[in-house]
Amino acid sequence: MSRRGPVASARSEGAWDEGLLPLEAEEFLSWMAAERGRSANTLAAYRRDLDGYWRWMHERGLDLTSVAGTDIEAFVARRRTSAAPASVARQLAAIRMLHRFLAEEGHRSDDPTGDLDGVRVPAGLPKPLSEAEVASLLDAVTGSDPVALRDRAMLEFLYATGARISEVCGLSIGDVDLEHRTARLYGKGAKERLVPVGRIAVAAMADWLGEGGRRHLEPARWARRGDAEAIFLNQRGGRMSRQLAWSVVKSYGRRAGIDEGHLSPHVLRHSCATHLLEHGADLRVVQELLGHASVSTTQVYTKVSPERLLQVYRTAHPRATKGRAR
Repeated sequence: MSRRGPVASARSEGAWDEGLLPLEAEEFLSWMAAERGRSANTLAAYRRDLDGYWRWMHERGLDLTSVAGTDIEAFVARRRTSAAPASVARQLAAIRMLHRFLAEEGHRSDDPTGDLDGVRVPAGLPKPLSEAEVASLLDAVTGSDPVALRDRAMLEFLYATGARISEVCGLSIGDVDLEHRTARLYGKGAKERLVPVGRIAVAAMADWLGEGGRRHLEPARWARRGDAEAIFLNQRGGRMSRQLAWSVVKSYGRRAGIDEGHLSPHVLRHSCATHLLEHGADLRVVQELLGHASVSTTQVYTKVSPERLLQVYRTAHPRATKGRAR
């Protein structure tokens, strides 16, 4: 029983209703927002993962106080047959946090996830773009109409800073200092960091924020509060969504002849980090730029590409190019 008294499920009886979680789960999400500072995007992901878990329980007549570890193992096994390992691992992590919260808050006396094995996720990163591919992508933005100015500024900013797409979409006017070529980003866990912005990206941002750009897509009166200061807007005057930003990146990738399946905002982030390290940037500096809490997360970007390995070998090894084979 909860320290605040028994808590009934919002839909413990009757038909399953998508998007409506038990009150215990809603309490957990509220706690994650208030006490852990989780972003709206992270909370939405937790909600989706817990909604699928709750639907599965509902179909079997289970609830959060009666589900056992063996039940959750069965759920994970079923998910493995239809979802990628990373998706299953993320969902299991949300379920673990929920049940740990329920046990700590007294909603049940045990944590049924305590003895569950984790889901192994194969290590790997998307292949970064070459510097030539990045140049082709950025050169694919032509024209001087407001949408072209916006798209050029966004793509240049993504590559210049290695920012997450959610950080770019969340930018407001006061977050960017073009004079000092810096930007303030708000990352995971509401952590903020100050990052440098390259001259080319600053010029593109200045064009977008100037007379011929953003003012032609000014936020409409109906726009949500907070959109009035958004840097990147959609064509209706609202803050640009992550989905729109993804489509912009994909669109110019097609124009540049880059494989659509190989391109995303995260690939630009990965490419930024890779190119910095290849040009001699310090790992700790790249860690700060990307907003990684641990340098071990940044170290995955230090893997040398086969092309780079061959290039360095041919220029550095004393017998790589001299003489001839016998």
